[in-house]
Amino acid sequence: MVGEIDRLNGQETKSGTAVFSRSFVLPFLVFVVVATILLVLGRHEYPELHTMLDTGMFFLSVVLAALLLDIGRRIERGFPLWLAASFAVAATFEFLHVTATIEWWDDILPLLALPNWLRPTTWSPSAYLLPIGIGLAIWRLLRGERPMPWFLPGLALLGAVLYAVFQYIPVNLPGIPLGITRPAQIGVPMLWAGIAWVAWRMRDLERKLPPIAAMALILAVGNTAFLYSAAGNDDLAMVAHLSRVTGYLVLMLAVMRMASRDMQERIQAERALSRLNAELERRVAERTVQLETLNRSLTAENEERRRVEESLRETDRRLRTHLERLNLLHQVTRAIGERQDLASIFQVVIRSVEDELPADFCTLCLYDPADHVLTVSGVGTRSLGTAMALAMPERARIAIDANGLSRCLTGRLVYEPDLTALQFPFPQRLLQGGLHAMVLAPLQVESTVFGVLIAARREANSFSSAECEFLRQLSEHVALAAHQAQLHGALQRAYDDLRLSQQSVIQQERLRVLGQMASGIAHDINNALTPASLYTEALLEDDKTLSATSRELLGVVHRAIGDVTQTVARMREFYRQHDAQVNLAPIALNDLVRQVVDLTRARWHDMPMQRGIVVEMKLDLAADLPPMQGVESEIREALINLLLNAVDAMPNGGRMVLATTAEPATEGRAPKIHCEVRDTGAGMDDETRRRCLEPFFTTKGERGTGLGLAMVYGVLQRHGADLEIDSTVGRGTTMRMVFPAIDPARTKATGDSAEPERPQRLPLLVIDDDPILLQTLRVILENDGHAVTTANGGDDGITAFRDAQRAGRPVAAVITDLGMPNIDGRKVAAAIKADSPDTPIILLTGWGQRLIDDDEAPAHVDRVLSKPPKLRDLRQALLEVTAGKA
Repeated sequence: MVGEIDRLNGQETKSGTAVFSRSFVLPFLVFVVVATILLVLGRHEYPELHTMLDTGMFFLSVVLAALLLDIGRRIERGFPLWLAASFAVAATFEFLHVTATIEWWDDILPLLALPNWLRPTTWSPSAYLLPIGIGLAIWRLLRGERPMPWFLPGLALLGAVLYAVFQYIPVNLPGIPLGITRPAQIGVPMLWAGIAWVAWRMRDLERKLPPIAAMALILAVGNTAFLYSAAGNDDLAMVAHLSRVTGYLVLMLAVMRMASRDMQERIQAERALSRLNAELERRVAERTVQLETLNRSLTAENEERRRVEESLRETDRRLRTHLERLNLLHQVTRAIGERQDLASIFQVVIRSVEDELPADFCTLCLYDPADHVLTVSGVGTRSLGTAMALAMPERARIAIDANGLSRCLTGRLVYEPDLTALQFPFPQRLLQGGLHAMVLAPLQVESTVFGVLIAARREANSFSSAECEFLRQLSEHVALAAHQAQLHGALQRAYDDLRLSQQSVIQQERLRVLGQMASGIAHDINNALTPASLYTEALLEDDKTLSATSRELLGVVHRAIGDVTQTVARMREFYRQHDAQVNLAPIALNDLVRQVVDLTRARWHDMPMQRGIVVEMKLDLAADLPPMQGVESEIREALINLLLNAVDAMPNGGRMVLATTAEPATEGRAPKIHCEVRDTGAGMDDETRRRCLEPFFTTKGERGTGLGLAMVYGVLQRHGADLEIDSTVGRGTTMRMVFPAIDPARTKATGDSAEPERPQRLPLLVIDDDPILLQTLRVILENDGHAVTTANGGDDGITAFRDAQRAGRPVAAVITDLGMPNIDGRKVAAAIKADSPDTPIILLTGWGQRLIDDDEAPAHVDRVLSKPPKLRDLRQALLEVTAGKA
């Protein structure tokens, strides 16, 4: 039966296109032939044909409206009713259009003016109303066939508005571009073309849509011809009228064929039913004859006859019960098939067993093979009281012993008609709840039992074999549905994992692109910083005429250059693994805090003051703060980031506190140093607090990059420190950095180590493609007493080296850049080593630190220095590579 229904449904979805193809061909061919004849005959007027076609349109509209109305009422669907309303409103205006052609009698002479006034203004409203109404019907079909009581009144109101509008729009306007004479009708073919496209695209949704698409296509062609009509009854106008009649005929024939097809299918079904009834009657008749024969032969044996009759009644009852069980099984299967989660599937099954079997107690349990226990996953509403009495609410665990449960877990249905005879814990538990009979049905998929359906009744021996078979079949269906639900959940989790993995890959790709950009930016910044760094260091070292203030300011500049250099170096951390170890040095944290306050004064004081905003700054620094170890530039940058974030959190001003405290050592805990940045700003909610350390997460919109706190967190991780965040929305935030303190007795003095020995006067060759860098290196090295030759680029450098060799003035060392046009530093090193293998080569490059970290120093290079270099590092490198060559 179910297969036959599915077959009919499949035929239903295809019948629309089949009916369309049979109903479309003949009217369309007639339309093409007649339209061709009209166009070949040329510009003539056809008043009689005009009247006939107008009358035909009106009657076809009325027939279609009545036919669709009857269909809609019979099948109780909104779509045919909306189509009927559309044709009915259009038919009203077509009736007015037809009335204008009737010859009125002399006794109603005032109406003789109606044709000139009524006829031109009734064609256009109906021409627009019908596609609008059909379009609205298709739109509502796509969104769901909910009742629309406003559909017919709305169309009527729209028709009245269109009628009023077309009173003032002229019918013909010559001189329009493309030769169009009826510009007011331009929207009609466009509407019909759109309806044709949509109806054809959605043809599988409703079988009336293919013929609607055909009708709309014909009307689109006809109304396009009407745009060029010069008179209401010329050849082009007749093509438009004929297209409307043809389109109506296509739809009407299609609908009638659909109705005829439905009737044929109904007749076939009735014939099949009649054949079945006849066969049943024949069988009943044969059975009756047999019974009569049996009754005649057993007249003397009335007791036997009664027994036979009782047997027949019992068989009938069993058949009825079996049919009821099959129907219930079908209903339950359909209900659980519509659900995707185990909880709702189990509830449907339990409720059906309680109400329809019925059962006094029903529950579904899932099996845990690891612990070898059952867990109650669902209990029926009627079974709640019994479940509580049995200590078997949801999520309760049931031990499995050598009883019916263990046999059920092997895949067998277990029926215990009388629990009083069983001394195992689980049957005794049910017995204490007043239950005396139980059925255990396994939930099994692919030979694996993952659960048990338990049904019990208060009376002993109360389950029949048919009921046990029903529970077995039900458990099989439930097992399949549960397995599908588990697969669906697994697929959903896999999809979620895949989406998270995709997001992770996208973020990694963003970081990789950022790293590539950062590498180039770092090289350019390092090149630009080299002159400033070397000149500042040289002034601080050699110029004894500097005042204390100037020396202090130059020191700030030199520290800032160092911080920028370290910041550029750390840009690599977002796309490559950073060093496992950092070079730590003792830091006086209070001095570092004061430096940060001075460096950022413009940001937290001057700039807000220009806008009339006051940010109050307070330092609360602990006296005798023990030193800590770290990279001073990194700690300074982290503190600057926290301070600037605090300023941004107070757009209307507020109070900010920078505080340091010492946490003494306790039993089992080393001493700590706290550095806090407190503000009275907007604060953070829980979600922002949870995600604030993620890279690229920002609450500042386009002003933020989302990297500030991520960099701070990375710095603290490298220093073995912690970041604690206390924040309340509307009350402010405290960012607390907790560093490990060091023993002052083991602390080395801060600052650089003793100045290394300067190398004696050396003839040096410096090669770079940046004139400013060449000049800087020349000045710095000549100040140290060296004889310096410079070369602008790799080609000039090789030439200068060979010229010095030939002149008998070999250079003691070569300092070259890496990235240069045409001939880079690698080629320079290879060429010089080929001519003089003993000549040391120092590679000075903006990518120096990366080459050093990755152990990728180019061949033929003796030493790699990163830009901007420190004077002490440059001197030390010259000392080491030129030992004995002064």
